[in-house]
Amino acid sequence: MGILQVVAGPLSQQFSQLGTVSQIGVAIASFLFVAVVLNVLQQFLFKKPNEPPLVFHWFPLIGSTITYGMDPPRFFKENREKYGDCFTFILLGKKTTVYVGPKGNDFILNGKIRDVNAEEIYTVLTTPVFGKDVVYDCPNSKLMEQKKFMKIALTTEAFRQYVPIISDEVTSYLKRTADFKGKSGIVDIPPKMAQITIFTASHALQGKEIRDKFDETLADLYHDLDMGFSPINFMLHWAPLPWNNRRDYAQRTVAKIYMDTIKERRARGETGAQDIMWHLMNSTYKGDVPVPDHEIAHMMIALLMAGQHSSSSTSSWIMLRLASRPDIMEDLYNEQVKNLGADLPPLTYEDLAKLPLHAAIVKETLRLHAPIHSIMRAVKTPMPVPGTKYVIPTDHVLLAAPGVSATDESYFPQPDLWEPHRWEKDSPLAPTIVRNVPSEEDDEKIDYGYGLVSKGANSPYLPFGAGRHRCIGEQFANVQLQTILAIIVRNFKFRNVDGSDKVIGTDYASLFSRPLEPAKIYWERREGCQL
Repeated sequence: MGILQVVAGPLSQQFSQLGTVSQIGVAIASFLFVAVVLNVLQQFLFKKPNEPPLVFHWFPLIGSTITYGMDPPRFFKENREKYGDCFTFILLGKKTTVYVGPKGNDFILNGKIRDVNAEEIYTVLTTPVFGKDVVYDCPNSKLMEQKKFMKIALTTEAFRQYVPIISDEVTSYLKRTADFKGKSGIVDIPPKMAQITIFTASHALQGKEIRDKFDETLADLYHDLDMGFSPINFMLHWAPLPWNNRRDYAQRTVAKIYMDTIKERRARGETGAQDIMWHLMNSTYKGDVPVPDHEIAHMMIALLMAGQHSSSSTSSWIMLRLASRPDIMEDLYNEQVKNLGADLPPLTYEDLAKLPLHAAIVKETLRLHAPIHSIMRAVKTPMPVPGTKYVIPTDHVLLAAPGVSATDESYFPQPDLWEPHRWEKDSPLAPTIVRNVPSEEDDEKIDYGYGLVSKGANSPYLPFGAGRHRCIGEQFANVQLQTILAIIVRNFKFRNVDGSDKVIGTDYASLFSRPLEPAKIYWERREGCQL
């Protein structure tokens, strides 16, 4: 009997514990079931007639976060078909109202500063990447002054200097990189384009002294900074996660390079330099307040990020698209031979105007692969939506998705087809933008504090955004991308490894969409290659 008691005692305790665990599991399952039922009932029984329709979802808090995050463009299009141009979904527990189409672009991107706010949305992402006291970590009026400072690097005269610099950087990179040795080969193209774009942007925008401090390792640090824009960081920007640790290390390392350079230049008493760092070192805010050194360093990071992350993605897509359409690559080569001369002389800024198909390549690629698929604003005052009964309350976030209208057949015949020739005036696939909305040349101009710009939001094609937060680097991006494209085209032929016309899918892990990697293409040197 004693032995039985010894054995039975522990066994009964284990069964008791298993029963407790089972009860806890049943309780959790019951709670989740009730939460789901209440969430569904709330959606059907408590609809708010003055708010946009809510995308149906099973789980509270999670809402549509997963389906949105997997493929935002598809999510927008499918729900537009169900609910119309204006609808709301739950994103990470927050009611997020999407308004697509030209009217939606204008409503959100040209919203008055008293009504919509970008800083509240994005500072948790941008401040750890750029650093303190710049961009969205400062009042909007100060941001406008900072944009005005940086526009000195974005003049026509500056662009004339940049084209030879970019050409030389691309040529040098292709000569020294092992992946492009020999007569032909296969290369994973996105990492190479990321390095090319950061080398060209750093040299052109920030000068030779900064460029000489960059190598492939430092270029990779900018990739780590870019991954700080992961959507989950809207909530977990503070968390010691692996990508956040890499982000923070990269930010400290790159900022120190700039800070050390500033100190070196002050120590040697440099005068008369023309680069953007020197300009910032000698700029003042209103009230004659000098720009602090740490803000100069952080603005340099922001400037290079602006000149790198979008161009990196776009240049990769361009090369992948050309590999799927070798005929277009030959059209580009022939355009250079015809308009610049068979000897293909060194490229100049003025030459770019003679290469309309090169410009169309950039336009068409940005149409289908705009780097930013979602542009968000916090709602500060209730916002009536013109022509509807809807009023967007202050507990919502507004989301503009210009890529939806850029792939709308109302404006672009066969919208899913990548066809650069559509931008030719007599093309049967020519955009119908002019017939549907005013051209940007006719659009209203406004000065937000950094010079006159087109409001430009009432358009189906807005790859660089619109309104006060429109990207000031639009012209530089076009110059950079067209120059990189021209140099590569005159030296190489591309095709897909399997010879097909397929194009790889899109990676939406960051807020800035990019090609899924690896994304390999086959390259072959042209006869008379200049490398």
